[in-house]
Amino acid sequence: MPRTAKAEAPIAVDEPVIEARYVELGGYTVGYETHKLDTDPAPLFRGLPDDRCQSPHWGVVVTGRIVFRYADHDEVYEAGDAYHAPPGHLPLMFAGTELVEFSPTADLDATMAVVMANAQAENAEAR
Repeated sequence: MPRTAKAEAPIAVDEPVIEARYVELGGYTVGYETHKLDTDPAPLFRGLPDDRCQSPHWGVVVTGRIVFRYADHDEVYEAGDAYHAPPGHLPLMFAGTELVEFSPTADLDATMAVVMANAQAENAEAR
């Protein structure tokens, strides 16, 4: 049976705002994320339909809290909460938040391609 653990997952992102580790298991990506700063990553989703994340996620908030903003409401999840975030959300991250999240790999990869391109453009502008 495929498995993973945070300590075994390679660090994919280590930036001032986030440390993220990802492992693909059977068509799903398991993400271990530690958010170091309060962050509104909404600009990174520009160019996706409705400028919102198009990947569904299922997860558990280990510590801290996360807000998923939808066009008509917000959902707030805190330590100990399990959640499902359907496509069409924007995350709002808070310092000290740790998540374990499961996302369909194909959907996540398509969304992250846009997010990464926006992040690279943002970094180039900052230089």
